[in-house]
Amino acid sequence: MTTLDGRNATALLVIDVQNGVIGEAYRRDEIVERIRGLVDRAREESVPVVWIQHSDENLPYGSEAWEYVAELRRADDEPLVPKQYADAFEDTTLEAVLADAGVGRIVVTGSQTDECIRGTIHGAVVRGYDVTLVGDAHTTEDLSPWGAPPPELVIAHTNLYWSNHRAPGRTAEVVDAAEVAFG
Repeated sequence: MTTLDGRNATALLVIDVQNGVIGEAYRRDEIVERIRGLVDRAREESVPVVWIQHSDENLPYGSEAWEYVAELRRADDEPLVPKQYADAFEDTTLEAVLADAGVGRIVVTGSQTDECIRGTIHGAVVRGYDVTLVGDAHTTEDLSPWGAPPPELVIAHTNLYWSNHRAPGRTAEVVDAAEVAFG
């Protein structure tokens, strides 16, 4: 269980499902649809949905590439956390948003597996959170021309690694979207 006292709530994190991040991603449409289903379930169960949105020199703030994909819409009362680093906790308001909601466990979805997903799940566990990675609701683009394995292997390796991750007083797990339990 989380090492964050009095923080028993769960939140769904939707990380960087932006036009310029996920546009060429592996199994893009399938992943976006799965995330949309999780967002709908979280809302039905009154689970906070927190949207993370990256910007940098390749993803300029306010550009079309920076915008979230059309299939996903943030509700007005759902927090939006802008970020500039892979770890969504780094130099952002994410910790304050989660603390205000009493969240000690996060359920993680989004893109890119090999950068912002990995950075955020590690950042969360180090900060005391329990972390559920939704194994079939994160993706990445093909970076094999730069020496990375193909996307399906990056995703599989991340799921394998995270399913075996351990930290004192915290849990790390990988579950498929159909098996996510928010409660």
